[in-house]
Amino acid sequence: MSEAELPQNAKSSGAKPSDTLSMPAVPRHVAIIMDGNGRWAAARGLPRAEGHRRGVEALRRTIRAAGEMGVKVITVFSFSSENWSRPAAEVGELMGLLRRFIRNDLAELHKSGVRVRIIGERAGLEADIGRLLIEAEELTKDNTGLTLVVAFNYGARQEIARAARQAAEAVAQGRLKPEDITVEILGGFLDTADLPDPDLIIRTSGEQRLSNFLLWQSAYSELVFVPTNWPDFDRAALESAIREYQQRERRFGGLTAKTGS
Repeated sequence: MSEAELPQNAKSSGAKPSDTLSMPAVPRHVAIIMDGNGRWAAARGLPRAEGHRRGVEALRRTIRAAGEMGVKVITVFSFSSENWSRPAAEVGELMGLLRRFIRNDLAELHKSGVRVRIIGERAGLEADIGRLLIEAEELTKDNTGLTLVVAFNYGARQEIARAARQAAEAVAQGRLKPEDITVEILGGFLDTADLPDPDLIIRTSGEQRLSNFLLWQSAYSELVFVPTNWPDFDRAALESAIREYQQRERRFGGLTAKTGS
């Protein structure tokens, strides 16, 4: 990734946010299910691997655009815990892309003030992958710009089960009483405990489901489904999704100011 492809800092890059967006209503946290790489490639008679490669380019564009628009946290669903069931060759290609992304882009992300976080299950990963994930987090942990959360080997049900297991262990060790476990306490054991819940979740490719992504955290998220396959996702598509978000009235279970319904 070239330096021009990322904001120098999500807070002080000097890049002007898009004039088409009302900055006070820009979502603090945007999460994206990056779907449609295979369909993009198939429509062009290309191998799926090329779709995944072009998807990385779309990720670079989106990180840059999100930082310039004033988004503080962007979470991307890069590899689910269910994706291991895909053909071995495709899994190998995806792992190779992850390795290249971290090795080639981490320095620029760090220079741009981006803080990288990885969520998902680490146990059982190849040793070099595990080291790269740790390196990405350690190098950027003190950065204060955009936070890039990469959901890797991630499944929301598995995350909730891990949190419940940790809470149960705390009870067994006498650090918690069963009656002490509240929504807030259990949420504190999640991978995202120190992050705000997503305001907006975008899924590309036209599919309309969450696919085991941030199920707990999305309780009051606004969902926007776009027909664009992920490799074609760009700044205009992100702006369009955020404009749709801005037109929603978020009630968090309460009443609307206009109708009282």
